[in-house]
Amino acid sequence: MLKIDGITRRFGDVTALDSVSLEIRQGEFFALLGPSGCGKTTLLRIIAGFERPDAGRVTLEGEDLLSMPPNRRPISLMFQSYALFPHMTVAKNVAYGLERERLPRQDVKQRVGEVLETVGLSGHASRKPAQLSGGQRQRVALARSIVKRPRLLLLDEPLSALDKKVRADMQLELKRLQHDVGITFVVVTHDQEEAMSLADRIAVFDSGAVRQVDEPVALYERPKSPFVADFVGANNLFPGTASGMEALKSGDFGMLPGTPLTQLEAGAEALLAVRPERIELADDSATRGLKGSVLDVSFYGGVSHISVEVPGHGKPVLAAVQGASTVQPGAKVKVRWNAEDAVIMAAGR
Repeated sequence: MLKIDGITRRFGDVTALDSVSLEIRQGEFFALLGPSGCGKTTLLRIIAGFERPDAGRVTLEGEDLLSMPPNRRPISLMFQSYALFPHMTVAKNVAYGLERERLPRQDVKQRVGEVLETVGLSGHASRKPAQLSGGQRQRVALARSIVKRPRLLLLDEPLSALDKKVRADMQLELKRLQHDVGITFVVVTHDQEEAMSLADRIAVFDSGAVRQVDEPVALYERPKSPFVADFVGANNLFPGTASGMEALKSGDFGMLPGTPLTQLEAGAEALLAVRPERIELADDSATRGLKGSVLDVSFYGGVSHISVEVPGHGKPVLAAVQGASTVQPGAKVKVRWNAEDAVIMAAGR
């Protein structure tokens, strides 16, 4: 549906976007994920028409978006601040865009009523924004964005202004609404949990480039670069080389026997990544594994989080064990994992 081809944007000596290419499908909930300053919001503004790229093309169902002024693009943008008119009622805020297009009054009333019903605010139509909670204001902003029936809805950090409890509720609400209205959503966020819970696919940005595009589970389980492995959840990273996969599978390295994990050129610098929940803590007398000493054990969210100091490894190895663990700080253990649960990648970004 939306095709982004070779988009580059520079601000003086700073390259905000470096030849970014993406394809977003019809009806998809697509997330642009990355740290502040990585270029994701710049790309959103280019799609919306508020920025011009230095190079590249953007098409929507084959139509050239870059040649259209912002107000002619079949796109709505929901701002991070919601940008509601404080002097207008909820119904008037939602109706504003339709009235600007001079639609018949009855059509405006009908469409506003329908969209307020969809977002669960029919009973709040006569209220002003100041009389609403943060979550309700977020719904008003969403209603105003979808009432014009755009082909594409862009959301810039849509939940960042909400507290943790409301944010969790609205994540589910956003997903439900996207399914109900059938519009393609593109959301910008720096929150990994938010992207994982909302998106059908995620593009991870770093320094103006896309490092990986994947479905949430694949992105979490199979990161393709050190940046993605470190940014998308906690990962234990072990440096080494790709000269001889069997060495990486040896008992000294901690990996249990399994299939080869990479086709990296022999001798290349490499990193092995393994998730904390895939780490197994064995007795110190076990044949395989890295020798270590338990530094700390904490319990929250129904999971025991255990950090283990491994000689020669710069950072503690993190293990996540479901339920309450009996292991105690100071215990001597061996850290190990199954080969199929680890990913080996080239060192670098």
